[in-house]
Amino acid sequence: MPNAQKLLTGLILVALGACAAFALYVYLALHWSYSQGERAGFLQKVSHKGWVCKTWEGELSLVALPGAAPEKFFFTVHDDAVAAQVNAAAGKRVTLQYEQHKGLPSSCFGDTDYFVVGVTEIQ
Repeated sequence: MPNAQKLLTGLILVALGACAAFALYVYLALHWSYSQGERAGFLQKVSHKGWVCKTWEGELSLVALPGAAPEKFFFTVHDDAVAAQVNAAAGKRVTLQYEQHKGLPSSCFGDTDYFVVGVTEIQ
């Protein structure tokens, strides 16, 4: 019996260590940005979607040259205050400040790697 108890204790410690390592990985992936930048264009779409994990997802139309086919920039917004600013700017020309977070383990954190942290309307 003592060997079985030691084995069970060891398995529990390994499982707890694995959970702690995973939690640390997710924390670092969310709080340490891979890149930062800005994108300018017309804010086409913003929606609050998801079955279990609701996230704000949006689409910015980037137009490089008049008459050229627009490129789309897909993004996620985590902060509700920023989401309210983005919603208020829907349909307008804006600059979005973003951080890119690579390697998040599921879509519960957002559908994209690009998290908008600020928005500025262009007059």
